[in-house]
Amino acid sequence: MSRIVKIMDWLMKPAFRLTTQGAMHVRGVATRRKSGYQQANVVILHKSLADDFEAFCHVNSSPLPLLYRSQPGEWACPPLAEDSDIRTDCPRYCVFENGRLTAQVPSLTDFTRQMQDMVSFYLGCSFSFERSLQAAGVPVRNVEQDRNVSMYRTSLPCHRVCVFRCPMVVSMRPVPEEKLDAVAQASHLAPMAHGDPVHIGDPALIGIQDVSRPDYGDAVDPAPGDVPVFWACGVTGVEAVQSAKSPLAFTHSPGCMFISDRECTPAAATSDPEQQPVAFRVSQQPLHYSLASKATVQRIRTLELIIGEDPGERGIRALFVQDELLKSCLSLSHASSVLITTGFPTHFMHTPPEENDGPPGAIAMAATLQALGKEVAMVVDHRTLEMNTRIMEDAVDKGVIKTAVPLLSFQNPGQESALHFLCQDGDPKRPRFDHLVAIERSGRAADGNYYNMRGVNIKHLVDPIDDLFTTASTISGITTSGIGDGGNELGMGKVKEAVRAHMPNGSLVACDVAADFAITAGVSNWGGYAVAYALYLLNICPIHERYLRRGLGYPPKPHQRNDWAASLPTVAKEEQFLAILVNYGIRSGKSGNLAMEVDALPFHPVHSTLIQRLSDVTLKPRPPLA
Repeated sequence: MSRIVKIMDWLMKPAFRLTTQGAMHVRGVATRRKSGYQQANVVILHKSLADDFEAFCHVNSSPLPLLYRSQPGEWACPPLAEDSDIRTDCPRYCVFENGRLTAQVPSLTDFTRQMQDMVSFYLGCSFSFERSLQAAGVPVRNVEQDRNVSMYRTSLPCHRVCVFRCPMVVSMRPVPEEKLDAVAQASHLAPMAHGDPVHIGDPALIGIQDVSRPDYGDAVDPAPGDVPVFWACGVTGVEAVQSAKSPLAFTHSPGCMFISDRECTPAAATSDPEQQPVAFRVSQQPLHYSLASKATVQRIRTLELIIGEDPGERGIRALFVQDELLKSCLSLSHASSVLITTGFPTHFMHTPPEENDGPPGAIAMAATLQALGKEVAMVVDHRTLEMNTRIMEDAVDKGVIKTAVPLLSFQNPGQESALHFLCQDGDPKRPRFDHLVAIERSGRAADGNYYNMRGVNIKHLVDPIDDLFTTASTISGITTSGIGDGGNELGMGKVKEAVRAHMPNGSLVACDVAADFAITAGVSNWGGYAVAYALYLLNICPIHERYLRRGLGYPPKPHQRNDWAASLPTVAKEEQFLAILVNYGIRSGKSGNLAMEVDALPFHPVHSTLIQRLSDVTLKPRPPLA
């Protein structure tokens, strides 16, 4: 089919109309796409702005993947089409003067003189991967409904370059939940058509309040069970042109792209697990999914299996739920502010009564979260504040953690007190923390008491920190994790039926307070170590890291990754911290010994070997594919 015939075929389709937002809408979109040619968004600017806009594209490559930059006055686009003419090859154009849309025209030939000094930018378009979605068995609802895709301004700011500053625009396609992996993998293979999704889940998380009212294009009706999936969108270029307020500029009308001579062919699937995104739900309220590569998921599952070993023969494998470590860490990776709690006063006959399982894992998590730029605080029993302050100072002095973690206490029971602790002015719409983590923290049983594994009630030694978790479960935007090795720990209420059925004294001691994620470990400290290593793996995973930053800006620099690696637990750091705890009279949990052991297991070789195994899985290069 010749280029003229293709364009005429496009123009003969049903008429264009103007939306209330001033964007051009094209009827019969699904019919036109059947031609199967790649498409491009277009921005045309004065040559004095061209270098800055190219830089803007590079630093915001997700919404603006640059396919070709013309020379001034060049109408053709040789890499994409033969005999093309950008003045006439889009079905409709927007004309901007001083940043304001002043006209929409079917041709730019009347502006030929001005365009002699203008540069055309051709940018990737998500329409180009819709065939790949269909080939992967993913229903494309906008195509099914013969509508333009829905496009929205977001609250996500693009990285500014000189006069170009604007929010990112996204396109949305409703996708069945069971197809999320397929849709991520298909679009991942089209990086120049925006690549992987930048958000999956609640539109409000990226500033979209009403998906039924798109800023550009059409509203598309979801089917039951569909999840909203958002891709960066080339209409971001329209917003960028408006922000620059140049005397004269042009773009395609949204939905009226440049058609190339290249056919859209579904990309071949890859067997490389580093290049295969997989999706996991990390929150129900608000609905939120995250992405990571299959290779990263495999490594984190290996970490989970290692910490699930049971040298103390407690029978904790009965409590294991696969991927709780992964999902917890995906949620933590998205969090900005994290609250950690620990402290199990099992040795009620000693002073202090605390055991040494819990604090090392808490500090290991805090160190990595700090290195990743999260705000971290810890809440402990009020009676231990002074001791924990001194322990924290010693940990910083010995290089176990770089910066002291603020220590808090919570003593007033009830939802009202917990709400004011967790949220600014007690407003559930303004939470101070995105994620709460409990590690080896005494948890409230069904009868309201707190028990050690021997069934001794230690309620008189425990502050009502459980109330923070029960209240957090009612606040949209706060997610919780519990790490335990027996089932009587805060958060392990998620697996309380298994605790009651399989653990000694389970019917009495089982914690009744559930967390969103319950991480089971042979020793709770191991769970904390695994969280630190898993967070590192996620943040060096290109797929997850890109999803975190929405494809805006550049990946972390080597020195940042070095800081992350330096924060991880090591045999030397954990041995040093255990010695600090022994110095403060904090004992081994199972034996009560004041010694270099945790839960009656000697640091060397049991704990040291396990830490090294976790480190090897995390830091050793992945072997090449066979």
